[in-house]
Amino acid sequence: MNNNRRCSILRRLGLLGALVISINTLSATDAGALPLPKTDAQTLTRVDAAIAGNHRSAKNKARDVYRHPRETLQFFGLRNDMRVVEISPGGGWYTEILAPVLKDHGHYAAGVTPPEAADAEDSASMKTLKQKFTDHAAVLGTLNTVPFGPKVQQIAAPGTADMVVVFRSLHNWMGAGWADKASADMFKMLKPGGVLGIEGHRGNPAKPQDPKAESAYVNEDYAIKLFEAAGFKLVGRSEINANPKDTKDYKEGVWTLPPTLTLGDKDKDKYLAIGESDRFTLKFQKP
Repeated sequence: MNNNRRCSILRRLGLLGALVISINTLSATDAGALPLPKTDAQTLTRVDAAIAGNHRSAKNKARDVYRHPRETLQFFGLRNDMRVVEISPGGGWYTEILAPVLKDHGHYAAGVTPPEAADAEDSASMKTLKQKFTDHAAVLGTLNTVPFGPKVQQIAAPGTADMVVVFRSLHNWMGAGWADKASADMFKMLKPGGVLGIEGHRGNPAKPQDPKAESAYVNEDYAIKLFEAAGFKLVGRSEINANPKDTKDYKEGVWTLPPTLTLGDKDKDKYLAIGESDRFTLKFQKP
């Protein structure tokens, strides 16, 4: 083979290799970001064990088919030696998976409203979360918390988290008018190179964003701009939690769909057939 032909083949292979890039993830180099963490085999084994664990109720496990926890955490790059803050964990659906993974070599903390500022819903969620850790201490370890909320002036241990994760909470901050502060506080929590992984109910891009997100749907581009304004760099987006059946036009908003089913038995089979909401799954990095 002559040199000209060899060079031509190598150039073609190089172009082919350049095309073999996942549409779901932007490379750290392209995004101008620091190296991104990658989930290792040991962490995935722990994730699988936590998902299958007896500490999780059948009701919570039934949501796995919609929420894809293994794939989502792998997309974020979770490792079992990280310091991870889960913001607004509610009753702890993802906590049941994250805490066991991090218990031995990492650190899990829940970002929650301080008791003095908590409303009835916050207090009820915290009670549920505490009880979960009491009932399953051998699996979950110790519940650590950090203050997070509209009136929190000083966040705990800034610049120490390897990863911050948020699941279906962005609309709440928008509705209460402090999404800008929330994104800024999460930025402060992270180390340089740290990752923010966020999942949210994805709105219809053909419709302008309701700044209060009263339906709980948030346009993906709107969410991206919000976090970029706080200083984050978008380094990945995934369709792991997409649901094309979700029409996003319900009078009662996302709560029309399971698991809430706010309309009760009215058209219940219809909404069960749709499943949980269409969701964006985004990965950002702190430069």
